[in-house]
Amino acid sequence: MNKNYDLIIVGAGPSGVFTAYELIELGIAKDKKILLIEQGKSVDKRSCPVEKVGKCIKCKPYCNITSGFSGAGAFSDGKLTLPNKDSDSIEVGGILDQYLGVEKTKELMFYTDEIYLKFGADPKLQGLDHLDEIKKISDKAKENNITLANCPIRHLGTEKSHELYKKIQDYILAHNVEIMFETNVKDLIVENNKISGVIIEPSNHKEDDEEISLYANKVVIGVGRKGAEWLAKMCEDHSIKNRAGVVDVGVRYELPDSVMKDINEYLYEGKFVARLAPYKDKVRTFCQNPSGFVANEVYDNNLTLVNGHSYKDRKSTNTNLAILASHHFNDPFKEPIKYGINIAENANQLGKGNVLVQRLGDILEGKRTWEKDLENNSVVPTLKTAVAGDITYAIGYRTMVDILEFIKALDKVIPGFAHPDNLLYAAEIKFYSNQITIDNNFETSVSGLYSIGDGGGLTRGLIMASASGVQMARILKDIL
Repeated sequence: MNKNYDLIIVGAGPSGVFTAYELIELGIAKDKKILLIEQGKSVDKRSCPVEKVGKCIKCKPYCNITSGFSGAGAFSDGKLTLPNKDSDSIEVGGILDQYLGVEKTKELMFYTDEIYLKFGADPKLQGLDHLDEIKKISDKAKENNITLANCPIRHLGTEKSHELYKKIQDYILAHNVEIMFETNVKDLIVENNKISGVIIEPSNHKEDDEEISLYANKVVIGVGRKGAEWLAKMCEDHSIKNRAGVVDVGVRYELPDSVMKDINEYLYEGKFVARLAPYKDKVRTFCQNPSGFVANEVYDNNLTLVNGHSYKDRKSTNTNLAILASHHFNDPFKEPIKYGINIAENANQLGKGNVLVQRLGDILEGKRTWEKDLENNSVVPTLKTAVAGDITYAIGYRTMVDILEFIKALDKVIPGFAHPDNLLYAAEIKFYSNQITIDNNFETSVSGLYSIGDGGGLTRGLIMASASGVQMARILKDIL
């Protein structure tokens, strides 16, 4: 095993993968020792047993949906949200434009999209047709104090994204980039506020396993949301400057395709955002899956959250989407990741380790949902392992008010959105709430240590995370 590298990349999610890819394209990888470390499996070995056994068995040592080559995003619904060419801002996806400017960020995102097309992404872009119909929906939303962000969507599909990322994985391995799968980065090696390497161990490590030190004076952290808690610990242990960011807490909402027909047809994904009374918190829809399936995803310590899948070939009759409320904490509490974990733990306890599901009508009537209520419900749950219960025991009052007021308002734009048979699954939480302090070259306060992607709070989605990796490679070109 090599112990000395020119560059170590921690995390083989989109940001880390596209850093490695672009270094190959720039001709840097052939002359340098580059290592990509991933705690999960190679993409061809990632599979979820739910399809075979009918329930989540909480795979050890890590969930195959949240860990592995290509990261969690590609194994949910696989959507690329591109910027609107006519807009003078980047409406969704993160804050990359705050470091690079809007035009440079757009250029990077479109360049990255071409890479996805090169490896087999669907050439069809959703949301570019039916402009008159989309404007009507947007105008109706504005009347109800809701904004519709109209962004083109390229849908990879959960199963098709596996094939695409397998091709990218094979390309990287064929071009002098070493990948260590099923390997944990236990710690960073920081000396005199300079990075000098990482300490690794097997993902399924035992007490007598040997820890190994690998050395490099350039380390890129691209761990994604799955690694946000680990990254927060690294910041604390090594005095890496950071600040508490926003935590998104919410539910996965499931309703009939017939209700969402126009949104699904004209936009594929409707990105609605509002700040409604009484709290005026930002509430938004996210990750819409037409004819999709609600799914589990498991984080560290068997923490089970909810997400959604959307396949190219396999279809349901329901649409699911996230409804997320953004919260920012100040003194004396500055640990949004722990706040989100606490909510998820409470929901898991109520569901005996499973995701909770509740009818909207039962919430509004102040009662829990029972299994017999779901048997007679017009909306049939697509997540069969979800446990009927009362999600309001787990999700705080302020967040529930935000979500319910948003649902009621959106019902005026999309009739049927607030039907009492619609389902809320808890909890859905986005762990990118630790904002790493970086400069315009993505370098942290520790010399030679860089942070990109979702885990450090720079991006929020596949395409911008991938684009941050491309830019990271271009920065490294001149300093490796």
